[in-house]
Amino acid sequence: MSRVAKMPISLPKGVEMTAKDGSIAVKGPKGTLSVGQPAGVSVSIEGSTVNVAPAALANDAMAGTLRALLANLVTGVNTGYQRKLELVGVGYRANMQGPDLNLTLGFSHPVLFKVPAGVSIETPTQTEILIKGTDKQAVGQVAAKIRAFRPPEPYKGKGVRYSGEKITLKEAKKA
Repeated sequence: MSRVAKMPISLPKGVEMTAKDGSIAVKGPKGTLSVGQPAGVSVSIEGSTVNVAPAALANDAMAGTLRALLANLVTGVNTGYQRKLELVGVGYRANMQGPDLNLTLGFSHPVLFKVPAGVSIETPTQTEILIKGTDKQAVGQVAAKIRAFRPPEPYKGKGVRYSGEKITLKEAKKA
C-alpha cells in the first residue's frame, strides 16, 4: 500500500467530513470544499480520524493522491492557504481597484487581473501581493497567473516573484 495513503488524516475541532454519492465534502470554519471519490478507493470516517485504502493494488497510487487531496481540503477549511508575491523593478506596483487587481509592470498599459471567486487578494504595500483562499490549487493557480504577466528575468532579476524565491542572475555579455 502507498506510504502516503497509510497515514490517517486527523480532523481538527470544528471540521466535519462526509462521504456520499461518490463525493467527499469537508466543512469547516472557513467554508466547504468537496472532491470526487474515485472508483477503487474506499474512505472510512471514524470520529476525528479518516483512513483511505485502495480496493486493489492497481489503485494504490490513486489512494495516495486522494489522501493528499483530502488533507489539503482539511487544512484549507480550517486555516486556509496564502501565497505572497513580490514585485521587483523600478515603477512596478500593484493595487486593488474594486474587485480587480491593477498591475503596473513596465508595459505601455496597466494589466487588470480579475480575481476569481473563492480567492481574495490584498496589497499590503505597492510591491507586495497577498493571495488567500481555502482551495490550495486555486490559490497556487492565481499566483502562477499573476507571476506569468512578468516572470523574473535572469539579468537584473526584475519581475514578479514568489516571496523567498531565489533568482540566479546571469553574467552580462562581455565585450
